[in-house]
Amino acid sequence: MSTRKSVVEVMDPMVVEIMRKKRPEERLAISFGMWESARVMIRGTLQQNYPDWSEEQVNQELVRRISHGEVSDVGT
Repeated sequence: MSTRKSVVEVMDPMVVEIMRKKRPEERLAISFGMWESARVMIRGTLQQNYPDWSEEQVNQELVRRISHGEVSDVGT
């Protein structure tokens, strides 16, 4: 179990209204795009900050960060 501090973010009411009007598959596509963007940004940051790391090390740290430390081994 993680001891990570919970953070609650409140969405802007305009964004909430826009999202409510979207079909479920549109909301899912938006969520997936946001997930992919976060993954790409974290990977780029890791590669920039740790240029000597192997691809496996970058992947391990990427998974650790995305899972908030809940997953420690990606396997091969």
